[in-house]
Amino acid sequence: MKNLLLLFVIFLGLQVQAQEDTTYKPVETPEGFTRQIDVVYAKVKDWEGRMDIYMPPKKEKPTPVVINIHGGGWNKGVKESQTGFNTFFKMNYAVANVEYRLSGQATAPAAVEDVRCALIYLIRNAKELNIDTSKIVVMGGSAGGHLALMAGLLGNDHRFDGNCKPEVNVRVAAIVDKYGIADVSWWNKGPYKTSRSAAQWLGDKANDDKFAQSVSPIYYVNKNSPPVFIVHGDADPIVPYEHSVALKEKLDKFGVKNTMITVPGGQHGKFPKEKNSEINKAIADWLKDLGII
Repeated sequence: MKNLLLLFVIFLGLQVQAQEDTTYKPVETPEGFTRQIDVVYAKVKDWEGRMDIYMPPKKEKPTPVVINIHGGGWNKGVKESQTGFNTFFKMNYAVANVEYRLSGQATAPAAVEDVRCALIYLIRNAKELNIDTSKIVVMGGSAGGHLALMAGLLGNDHRFDGNCKPEVNVRVAAIVDKYGIADVSWWNKGPYKTSRSAAQWLGDKANDDKFAQSVSPIYYVNKNSPPVFIVHGDADPIVPYEHSVALKEKLDKFGVKNTMITVPGGQHGKFPKEKNSEINKAIADWLKDLGII
């Protein structure tokens, strides 16, 4: 009886811990900022795609916006886990923090379709939101980096836009890719396979190399691609550093503006606090140099 009671207490403790682990602090915004939480940007059957939008005080001129996409191997993660937007708030950027369908809800290319719809929603509603459509930045880390690259590099290629009406010019001003997956087929097979996440996301097309390439951003780079800022640790055990090296080489080949920061000994986003501060400053300076301010 005592053993059963002990097991019950341990179970309750685990349940409480699980609840604590999924509780996130709200995003802190500077004075004058407003927020729109759980804005529905798309509906697919019984699923609703939501985003949180943080807006600076309204001015005469429209504001730049950064679209943030969380990571998690396309199979986990929530937008509420993303809170580090102070770099952009200080620059008077709006921030749109986006969620998307995970692989347990829908396999590829669902997540790509969703972030594209989020981008199109913001462009379509730019006047109401006071957003400058010539100053849209898409950013993400890990799987979010992959999705940011896909959203931006596709441009006016509407092959994944069937769930939203793309009757707008789709172009972003810049992409910030933090240790993202550049080639899904690499991550699914061969010497650069370090996770099962790609196979889970590809689902019944896991052995279809042509399809895997169709959802891989490296294959969409061309001379008209927007500038890309890349961050990657050279000791990343989850998304191999080679993804970003290959992406930079492709960008250089087509003459696309890009900057890459290599974090020596850096793991998968687990960088020292000082290095993160340095990276955030570098991103802000890069955007200013591009005139996105």
